[in-house]
Amino acid sequence: MSRIGKQPVVIPQGVTVAVGKDNSITVKGPKGELKEAIDRDITVEVKDGQVNFVRPTDQIRHRAMHGLYRALVANMVKGVTDGYTKNLELVGVGFKASNQGNLLDLSIGYSHNIIVEIPKELKVSTAQEKGQNPTIKLEGIDKQLLGQVAAKLRSLRKPEPYKGKGIKYAGEVLRRKAGKAAGK
Repeated sequence: MSRIGKQPVVIPQGVTVAVGKDNSITVKGPKGELKEAIDRDITVEVKDGQVNFVRPTDQIRHRAMHGLYRALVANMVKGVTDGYTKNLELVGVGFKASNQGNLLDLSIGYSHNIIVEIPKELKVSTAQEKGQNPTIKLEGIDKQLLGQVAAKLRSLRKPEPYKGKGIKYAGEVLRRKAGKAAGK
């Protein structure tokens, strides 16, 4: 049996979980509301402040879906209670980031600035402290959307392995390479 799928999702105070007729789950909390469509084979039971997931058979597909939907709903519950944040760091001489509302203006070493529109579900803020690299902070309740947008921003200028210049996640450890002098 799936070790993750058989664990119940505990519903904290102030959060409501509703299962629709079309087997979709709606999670409402203090920070917002999220919806997720659940596979019709997986049965969802909400009782005693817990959400349980039951699969019909031990087929590989059912086992995979069992753990997947349990993890997705757990992420939704955490998102509407605490929310998620991702911090990105711009490493490089002259790299800058500024935002006006949800428009992010990046100067990352190209001949032109890159303007990215962040989805309205997320909040973006930028900071530039003296002696520190510019940072971008993304906040939201949807873990999937947050990770997707952060990965898209990182892909605009991935960190290179020699000097480490580019956009990286805060706390990300980069694998560095030695330069040409190391070959002699």
